[in-house]
Amino acid sequence: MIVRDKSNSLKLLFVWHGTVLPKVLPVIIGIMSLSMVAWALAHFRLYHVHSVPAVGFTLLGVVISIFLGFRNNACYDRWWEGRKLWGALIANTRHFTRDTHFLPPAVREQLLMDMLLFVSLLRDRLRQQKITRAQFTYQAIDNTRLDALDTHFNAPQKVLEAMQKQLIDAVNQGQISDIIYTSIHKHLIEMGSIQAGCDRILSTPLPFPYSVLLHRAVYCFCWILPFGLESVMGIWTPLLVGFLSYLLLGLDELSQQLEEPFGNDDHDLPLDTIVRLIERETLALLDRPLPDAWRADQYYNYS
Repeated sequence: MIVRDKSNSLKLLFVWHGTVLPKVLPVIIGIMSLSMVAWALAHFRLYHVHSVPAVGFTLLGVVISIFLGFRNNACYDRWWEGRKLWGALIANTRHFTRDTHFLPPAVREQLLMDMLLFVSLLRDRLRQQKITRAQFTYQAIDNTRLDALDTHFNAPQKVLEAMQKQLIDAVNQGQISDIIYTSIHKHLIEMGSIQAGCDRILSTPLPFPYSVLLHRAVYCFCWILPFGLESVMGIWTPLLVGFLSYLLLGLDELSQQLEEPFGNDDHDLPLDTIVRLIERETLALLDRPLPDAWRADQYYNYS
């Protein structure tokens, strides 16, 4: 995820990395070239290009703008809901860390290690990537267990089940009371609810026909734009057409990027940074060596 310094408004005018401009620029150049051709044909009277009726052209533009705004709001809601879920996960891990002080040190440490394992596995599940041993440098995990988790269809849920069993064993052995068990157990329920919310976002994208219909409408509108403005704008047609195309195509591209918030694109949620934050906070409480924090590179992209 890119987190830029917005204090310099002049830099924002010329920024390139992390914007949608590189994705839509080839199409914009093509549309501007078509605008120049349409203007040249009319100006030098080589061929008479009939203008698109203004009323129909205006109505189409208004409808597309409304639907683009609706789609961008829907995609941003998905992105923002994912961020709220992972923010709730940060808070829940902190509450869980404090409430487990009732447990014996060895049992508490194992539970917290499994909690960190759950967080990492949830990130891998959402990104549909394989589990790697390198991400667990802070704890020793049995190879057999890691292989079993890697092949399990719901590895985070399996870890939560193991944590539940540890709490039940603590109750059966008289290490904690039923009241304390209930207090700690509610955090496991919350972790499961957070995973369910993330799975809902991952498995339920926006309806495909709706996205395709809007995408086609935007592109068709931009390609007929030169023939609707040439008779009015003249030589300024390519410039205005390029700017309007950038707005419409940029909004369409941005909504596609925000629709899936858990990936590795520039505008996706910084799951690696959030996971590392939880790891460092938990390990600091256990007086263990801390892994390095994620740093922003020259483009303010966490890595």
